[in-house]
Amino acid sequence: MSTESSPGRHEPKDQTHAVEDLDHHTCWQLLRSVSVGRLAVWVDDHPDIFPINYKVDHGTLVFRTAEGTKLQAATGGTPVAMEADGINADTGVAWSVVIKGQAAPVQNPQEVMDTVGLLLFPWQAGKKEHFVRITPDTVTGRRFKVVPPQTWWTPLDDATRSGLE
Repeated sequence: MSTESSPGRHEPKDQTHAVEDLDHHTCWQLLRSVSVGRLAVWVDDHPDIFPINYKVDHGTLVFRTAEGTKLQAATGGTPVAMEADGINADTGVAWSVVIKGQAAPVQNPQEVMDTVGLLLFPWQAGKKEHFVRITPDTVTGRRFKVVPPQTWWTPLDDATRSGLE
């Protein structure tokens, strides 16, 4: 019996390293399952990243913030990106979802009232009077099995670490 693969036949992929691209619906479902992400914005001449608490609201994300760099950069007209991720501790399957789009302050009084109803509570103390809505142009996500460290750990990792100690 031959172990060679016949022409036109593909060997099964190693499921340990498979990356699953997620559909739109699954991305939104996962975004609803967590409340913290990282907002990437352009500030002056460089990118910057801020942690945010957010809520999903009818195909958009809403977060609260105070006056400052994050608010100015997010609502300044330059596109933003937001990434959230998670892991299932029981299965070792991790996921990451990224949305890219435009952020704008929530200003319409009815929209502000609706947004308050999202029960969005920032983790950091202080006045967070500004609500910002991110309307995505793209939503992408991936899911994958986290591999044990011994599958990627090399002797060079130890050498680098010992040099820092």
